[in-house]
Amino acid sequence: MTRSEGQGGSVPTYGAVLRVPRYLPIFLANALSMWGDYIARVTIAAVVYERTSSPLATATTLAVSLVPTFFGRSLVGPVVDRFPYKWVLIWSHLVRAACVLGLMWLVFAGSTLWLMFLVLFALELVGGASTASNMVLLTDLFEDRHLYARAVGLGAMSEQFNQAIGLAVGGGIIALVGPETGLLLDLLTFVGAALVILFVVPLRPVRGDRGRGLRGFVHDLSTAAGDLARHPVLARLVTLSAVASLGIAAPEALAIPIAGRNGWGGMLMAAPIVGAIVGIIVIGRRDVRQQNQSIVPLALLMPVPLLLTFLQPPIWVVAALFFVSGTLQAFMVPLQATFALVTEPALRGRIFSLAGSVSIAAAGLSFLAAGWVGQHTSAPTGVSVCAAACLALIAVVAATWPHRRVRTAVDHAYAATSSRAA
Repeated sequence: MTRSEGQGGSVPTYGAVLRVPRYLPIFLANALSMWGDYIARVTIAAVVYERTSSPLATATTLAVSLVPTFFGRSLVGPVVDRFPYKWVLIWSHLVRAACVLGLMWLVFAGSTLWLMFLVLFALELVGGASTASNMVLLTDLFEDRHLYARAVGLGAMSEQFNQAIGLAVGGGIIALVGPETGLLLDLLTFVGAALVILFVVPLRPVRGDRGRGLRGFVHDLSTAAGDLARHPVLARLVTLSAVASLGIAAPEALAIPIAGRNGWGGMLMAAPIVGAIVGIIVIGRRDVRQQNQSIVPLALLMPVPLLLTFLQPPIWVVAALFFVSGTLQAFMVPLQATFALVTEPALRGRIFSLAGSVSIAAAGLSFLAAGWVGQHTSAPTGVSVCAAACLALIAVVAATWPHRRVRTAVDHAYAATSSRAA
């Protein structure tokens, strides 16, 4: 395979992406780990709803799985830039496996919800290091940036697909064999992912300058935060991702309360995810510049279908509305790829972590907001209210979107591949 395989008039295929050396086993390990992780999330959420019958408590469970990731990604950014990402990935997988083992014991023993939240908090806290390290790994793996953009789409599609499987299967596992089995699957996926990284990923030295000691750690973190906030393109991309979280999170947060006790909660949660898979396939067939031009229009359309849920239509109509909204979430693929390529290579660990923490914090707050509105009105109304607020916020961002600067950044990022190939 050559660096120029992604060049030319056509968009590179997923087959070309999968033929990149070492990518396939890494891709499969990530997919397996995501599947188990989402099974664990819906398992714990269902246990909470079974005990409390509270939409707010259920949404809080999902928020608890996100809030620690905010702190984890904020604090581990300099760690990712200070240590080889291979070892960061291995240890983060093994520590999370230990946390899942703790959750299994707590569920089996019938412990209080607060203890489960505490262990879930620790599990997601450590996960921040894995996410940032994996992003740095992929940018190193793909020298051809057109292939990298395609890999981002493939990874996003895989994440949505495995999330849909995990959410749909999670409810069935609880009904058939109990929550402990779902958590056991999660445990095995983390151990398997650690073994794949150990034997497949090469050990590479860290790049760039970094401060020494705790003071240098804090300085690196504050410098990265300042660089992110002042960057004319990166800051806008992060802002759009954050405000869109309200419309993306609301269906998942309130799906179980909308479905009630009829067993369709997992399938309803999966509907926007299946839609996202379709959207990723469609947008992936377009050139990277066309993808970036569609970011703002798709973001504006994304919350619109959710406005109709306040009419409390039949469950299959709600699923269809969630599906359409999920399809329009495809704008996140070019947003993420452009963000990664515009970021300075030596700062990627810190910048990726900080940007991820902002998105995660927005998602966590969105889960809580949706749960609070659903608790004080109704679950369908909660989705509509969140969608209306999301649409208003995205409209504000769109009104000041730096179209010229984004186009320039995209041209520069993807022209680098052509220069190397020449």
